[in-house]
Amino acid sequence: MTILDAIIQGIVQGLTEFLPVSSSGHLAITQHILGVSGEGNLFFNVMLHIGTLVAVVAFYHKLFWNLIKEFFRMVGDIFTGKFRWREMNYERNLIVMLIIGLIPLFLLFIPIPGTDMKVKDLADVFSASPILIVTAVSLCITSALLFIGIICNKRNSQRVFRHLKGSSADSKGRETYTVFDALCVGLMQVVAALFPGISRSGSTLAVGEMRGINKQKALDYTFVLGTPAIIAAALLEGVDAIKSPEGLQIEWGPTLIGVAVSAVVGYLAIWIFKWFLKTDKMMIFVVYTAVVGVALIVVSVMEIASGNNLFTGAPLGNNLFPVPVG
Repeated sequence: MTILDAIIQGIVQGLTEFLPVSSSGHLAITQHILGVSGEGNLFFNVMLHIGTLVAVVAFYHKLFWNLIKEFFRMVGDIFTGKFRWREMNYERNLIVMLIIGLIPLFLLFIPIPGTDMKVKDLADVFSASPILIVTAVSLCITSALLFIGIICNKRNSQRVFRHLKGSSADSKGRETYTVFDALCVGLMQVVAALFPGISRSGSTLAVGEMRGINKQKALDYTFVLGTPAIIAAALLEGVDAIKSPEGLQIEWGPTLIGVAVSAVVGYLAIWIFKWFLKTDKMMIFVVYTAVVGVALIVVSVMEIASGNNLFTGAPLGNNLFPVPVG
């Protein structure tokens, strides 16, 4: 991998991790075009996620600090018998709902009958595929989810406006999550983790809007919820990558440059996403993901017919969905 390749992938990761267009999908597309796709690039992908993790922690550092302080206060109240579910403030509610929202991630570790794989291994199968048909269809699903989210947000705003005339756009919708809200968002995060092309930020935001949550609060929740998920994925996949034969041949120079680029670009992407959401310009992402998804379906059909990668000319091989061994 060249430094230019690392910079390009760092920019793609930084932009798409937080914008609702799917970072995993766009990394798959970029690596497909550059001819560096496959499991051998797994460690580099993990490190790019670490870069965007730095970005979200830097952007939300005040919220994270408040949550850490409130967590210890809550633990103290639990042990002294002062904790009251119905009297939780915003930070305490967010902490509890983040914990509940992470519970569905354990579904990823369920064994798949008849194989040596777990559910989470399906993500590796789809990502390692030499064709992009799964990514293409998943991008179309992201487009549909974003569109539904926009409609639900408008309905929530109209409903609240009838009761609170003169309220600002950001005050429309609920600001706190219920247990069912958190579980719905958590399940959507599991689906997004499996399919490259389904945007985690976009799909979980859409689910929050479907449940009547204030769009800005829903976005903050999905970014914070993604933090422990990214850490866990980086630890698990990082260990696997280092243990693999490819892990012994890590190119640290390009890797570190890619991490730095993804962190800087990721910080800017969060700011851009919040601006698009606040100004009701989310339709651009609906159109973008739909167009890219349809275009990739066409490309995938052409590649299957020709048997070659249209960008590099390399043969696709007979195994279009390689199953990981071990």
